[in-house]
Amino acid sequence: MPALLTIGEFSRASYLTIKTLRHYHDVGLLEPARVDSSSGYRYYRADQLATAQTIRRLRELEMPVEQVKGVLQAADAGERNALIADHLERMEQRLEQATAAVASLRALLREPEGATAVEFRAVPPTPALSISAVVSLDALVSWWTAAFDELIGTLAARGLRPAGNCGALYAQEVFEQAHGEVVVFVPIADQVTVAGRSRPTTVPAAELAVTIHHGAHDDFDRSYAALGRYLAEHDLKVEEPVREYYLVGPRHTDDANQWQTEIAWPVARTHRCASPLATS
Repeated sequence: MPALLTIGEFSRASYLTIKTLRHYHDVGLLEPARVDSSSGYRYYRADQLATAQTIRRLRELEMPVEQVKGVLQAADAGERNALIADHLERMEQRLEQATAAVASLRALLREPEGATAVEFRAVPPTPALSISAVVSLDALVSWWTAAFDELIGTLAARGLRPAGNCGALYAQEVFEQAHGEVVVFVPIADQVTVAGRSRPTTVPAAELAVTIHHGAHDDFDRSYAALGRYLAEHDLKVEEPVREYYLVGPRHTDDANQWQTEIAWPVARTHRCASPLATS
């Protein structure tokens, strides 16, 4: 029988602390080869070092303990590699999100307050094809993408194109409670027979305060904040639902730096604002 390593010896060889090894034993991740029944001392085989090294690297990649167990217990190399690949993909997605957040923060630090241009615009009632639902913020992007795909597909199946920029209406509850009614719409010039979730609607007329957001949608909050600050300073009240118009977006180019979105809020004068809406 090969000699066993004490937990201290195994700790040194594996680069895992004794506290960590005890924890991995407690959660069933790395069982000692033997535990002395009288003293409780843990002993490990030398061939367990390879397992310890695997665990260490997976945990450095922030893989949860239960997923690490799945990797160690995989039936074959294909299953093991698939589990690791899935985790790496999630890590890459988080890295992309972190990179985008860093870039957004740097841009925010560079951007002086009051730098955002605001235009006031009166829009008439707009016939449109729409899909609406109560949506949570967590599910918004996937729902939004699928809904626009369906609307554009409905028009394309009838040989039609949008009669203007696609847009969306967002109820106040979306921002206050992280879920609320969202209506995505595509302007139309002709009557369209409905299919699936699509419904004809009329986007109401409104006086809009508009600013253009350049770039990815992840940092919409920058443009929302700038517009909110401007309207507060000019004593203008926002009426819901607020709007977004997608001038250039994912449907046009994969380069998020080229995207342009109009953030458009219906506004009304407060009782302290006697002058008409002015353009900037």
